[in-house]
Amino acid sequence: MKPPTDGARRRGLDVPRARETAADGILVVDKPAGVTSHDVVAAMRRLCATRKVGHAGTLDPMATGVLLIGVGKATRLLRFLTGADKDYRTTMVLGASRDSDDADGELTATSGLASLALPDLEAAMAKQRGNIMQVPATVSAIKVGGKRAHALHREGQDVKLTARPVRVDCFQMLAPMRAAALDTSDGQVPVVEVDAQVTCSAGTYVRALARDVGQELGCGAYLKALQRTRVGQWDLGEAKTVGNLVAQVEETGKVTPIPLTQVCSKLFHVWQVDQEQARRLANGNTHGLDVPAVEGFVAAHYRDRVVAILERRRGAWQPAVVLETDIE
Repeated sequence: MKPPTDGARRRGLDVPRARETAADGILVVDKPAGVTSHDVVAAMRRLCATRKVGHAGTLDPMATGVLLIGVGKATRLLRFLTGADKDYRTTMVLGASRDSDDADGELTATSGLASLALPDLEAAMAKQRGNIMQVPATVSAIKVGGKRAHALHREGQDVKLTARPVRVDCFQMLAPMRAAALDTSDGQVPVVEVDAQVTCSAGTYVRALARDVGQELGCGAYLKALQRTRVGQWDLGEAKTVGNLVAQVEETGKVTPIPLTQVCSKLFHVWQVDQEQARRLANGNTHGLDVPAVEGFVAAHYRDRVVAILERRRGAWQPAVVLETDIE
């Protein structure tokens, strides 16, 4: 079977099933445009030959870039990854609006914009930096009354989402703005395109940043392109395309994730334990153990395995996750 192209088909990703189940760990996948994050998870289940696969933060279908995939026991670590800061590169179109705030949505306004003063753009972008209250994109996966906002929007309902706190550490231009033209049913409309980079907290909608810049300028705006370049400790330089992973399976019969020990070494303080300590931790027993006095979580390693992740609760160390229950 030929590897799929990186621009995968809308209905999903056509990939082979591996001959051997992948080891526990994390895959850094460069998600292609045109498929959902769930499509990537479904493909990874075949490429990893296991149902135990999940992701650490959704990317919209039009978006590309870093999608962290947990395999096997690593799915139990995804909650430590979903809250990580993220970097993006994006292209905004100023002078038009879409209902989804990105290029996949329907045009709702085309005021047009022939030119824009740089100080005005910079001031509008500056208002979106720092600790801000942001109304999520209407076409989003947020639940309203038990249903996804995007599903309610498709049904024609007027969706009202509540503003929530997010943090935007960086939102700035990458290159000079440029004039462009948008094709509409009424002909071409002049617009301005702006390439920007974003560093933000989990839960930030980059689409909403563009939308709010457009509202501040009074011209409307949406995202034409979006690429996630970093999630926490992992960036695009470490990512594999779906085609890369297919090639691994065809050559070796399996894919090779980043091992749990390496993942935990990046995320937590590492505590090397002996066999007796490992056995106790495997049973969820931390009483009397001399856990290092550090801030945050502690990963207890025994030889080449991660036994448990510990957290301090009510003044005592407790297992947050037990990954090994059988220590020989």
